[in-house]
Amino acid sequence: MRMLARAGWIAFSSLLLLAGDAAAQPAKFGCNAQQTAQATQTLQCPTAITIVAESGAKFELRDRNRDGHVDSVELSNRALLLEVPKKPGRARFDVVTPQAIAAVRGTKWAVDAEGAKTSVFVVDGRISVARPAGRGSVVLGAGDGVDVEPSGDLIVKRWPPARVTALMARLGQ
Repeated sequence: MRMLARAGWIAFSSLLLLAGDAAAQPAKFGCNAQQTAQATQTLQCPTAITIVAESGAKFELRDRNRDGHVDSVELSNRALLLEVPKKPGRARFDVVTPQAIAAVRGTKWAVDAEGAKTSVFVVDGRISVARPAGRGSVVLGAGDGVDVEPSGDLIVKRWPPARVTALMARLGQ
């Protein structure tokens, strides 16, 4: 019995380490959390939204319109890979970091918040990236990325394969 309790505590502690502050949130929104072999956490939400969190990512799920479903994520550290299928009538889905807001109606993209920089990369679809204070915005298509820092222009670039591969590897892809 003691071994079972200890194994349960180790598994619970691992979940806390992997999901950061968001460990209890998936169930609140009806999302199922699964650990993967790559030390990432995958959240499957009832609205067909999939969120893959890098090990150690600190993020918080949000429900801005209070309908009981996730429609926003606040990311403060590390990377997330999101897949939000396009659905008629669905409001936009946002990922908010200290430097940027990445908004979409349906696509697959990654957001990486590290220190004073947020990087956004689009796998499929199109997204809009803006600074929180509304100081400029850009639209990214598949294969495009942007680095958002506290100052300077938002410059859309085609990311080199090595950079894409490195980010996706951190996300178990």
